[in-house]
Formats: sequence, C-alpha cells, structure tokens
Amino acid sequence: METSEMDQFTDDTTSKSLDLGGANLMFTTLRHTNLGEANFSKARLDEADLSYANLNAADLSEASLSKADLRCADLSDADLTRANLNEADLSNADASCADLNAADLREATLCDANLNGARLVGASLAETDLSHADLTGACLTWANLKNANLQDANLRGANLGWADLSDANLSGTDLSGAHCTFETKWPEGFSIEAHAIIVTNSNL
Repeated sequence: METSEMDQFTDDTTSKSLDLGGANLMFTTLRHTNLGEANFSKARLDEADLSYANLNAADLSEASLSKADLRCADLSDADLTRANLNEADLSNADASCADLNAADLREATLCDANLNGARLVGASLAETDLSHADLTGACLTWANLKNANLQDANLRGANLGWADLSDANLSGTDLSGAHCTFETKWPEGFSIEAHAIIVTNSNL
C-alpha cells in the first residue's frame, strides 16, 4: 500500500468522505476500521484484512477482494456489484440487503453470513460455502450455485429463478416459500414439492 493513498484517512476524515476509488490497497490491514459509506469502487483489496470492519453502505463496486478477510465485517447495504470476492472469507459477515449482482464469489466462505434480502442476480457462487447462511428473501436469479454448500442454510422466500444448483449440498436447507422457474437446475433426485418451493411460469 502506498502511504499517499491512506494519508487521506486521518482522524478528522469521516468515512463518508473517504474516496479510495481505484486505489491499490492489496494486503492492507483495516481490521475494526470504520469505513461506512466510503468509496472503494474498482479498488484493489486482494488479501486485505477487513475483518470486523464497518463497510455499511460502502461502494465496493467492481473492487477486487480476492482472498480478502471479511470475517464479521458489516457489509449491509454495501454496493458489491461485479466485485471479485473469489476465495474471500465472509464468515459471520453481515451483508444484509447488499448488492452483489454479478459478483464473483467462487470458492468463497460465507458460512453463518447474513445475506437476508441481498441481491445476487447472476452472481457466481460455484463451490461456495454458504452453510448456515441466512439468505431469507435473497434474489438469486440466474446465480451459479453449482457444487455450493448450502447445508442448513435459510433460503425462505428466496428467488431462485433460472439459478443453477446442480450438485449443490441442500441437506437441511430451508427452502420454504422460495421461488424457482422450470429452468432452475436442482441436484439429481431433489424434490421441489417436498420443500414447499413455488414454481413460477417463466413465460408469465
């Protein structure tokens, strides 16, 4: 990290005014830092330590967070559109109502994460660990959840239209009231009826 890029963040700087769009912050330690509403759009945060950080309503659109440590971080209402979170650790993170549309979360860890009401349209979640995660009311249309671990996750009322859950682990997953389309792909032998899933006609 170049000193000049973080010199902007002084004791007198509010996180809302912090503009680090496009900055190179790879390997930076920002643990427990208040970064709510800050601008990190297109920033490089690969392998950064953002555990326990406050990133509420922060702009992380198109940011690169590959292998970043986001454990217990507050990402509620954050903009993570098209962000790269490949292999990132978001265990116990709060990403409720966050915008993760088209985000790359392949092989990321989101066990026990709060994704209540999150938008994950077209997100890549292949081989992602979502065990015990709360995805109540989340929008996962067109999402790739192939080989994802959704064991004991809560997807009540989630939208899974056109999503690909091929070979996903749905053991103990609560899918009550979730919506899907005829095009939604499920693991072999999975019963939609047994899980009280609502099938929507995609032609309507």
